[in-house]
Amino acid sequence: MKHRFFIALLPPQDIQDSITKIKQHFAQVYESKAALKSPPHITLQPPFEWQEDDRPTLEQSLKTFAQTKTPVPITLKGFGAFAPRVIYANILKTPELLAIQKDLMAYVEESLSIVHEVSKRRPFSPHITVGYSDLKRQQFSKAWSEFENRPLAFDFTAFYLTLLIHNGQQWTISAEFPLNS
Repeated sequence: MKHRFFIALLPPQDIQDSITKIKQHFAQVYESKAALKSPPHITLQPPFEWQEDDRPTLEQSLKTFAQTKTPVPITLKGFGAFAPRVIYANILKTPELLAIQKDLMAYVEESLSIVHEVSKRRPFSPHITVGYSDLKRQQFSKAWSEFENRPLAFDFTAFYLTLLIHNGQQWTISAEFPLNS
């Protein structure tokens, strides 16, 4: 049996709580609930399918990779959009963040044959989604006018690489792998 997974960096719980409140605002005011189906995260490796009985191989491989990387400083600043459907908390493209994402994509392709073709063709755009695919065009315009210039600023360090699994309803944490500090 196959499950869907993705690999991400998660902010500390207090920042997750702040961003979840924004996601709840999108659900209540703009009828966009899809972003609530995962914890606030920065996707490094988009969703892929993996055999359940081979999960130990996946986890060991990610543990090995994480041990070769140091914690990643993250700066969250303001909001951005992929019009006309997505609004997100903007993440600054630091050299450390760009490097871990690039290295992870190359590593999982080489060691696990996990390839996300679309990500290979477009630049990495780190973000934390707050309004997602179920955000209607008319609601997007209203929401973007509210959030376009709204201040938001957090700095944190990501100490773990996180593997998330889809349980049929939502994304949950499957495993965390400490980065080598």
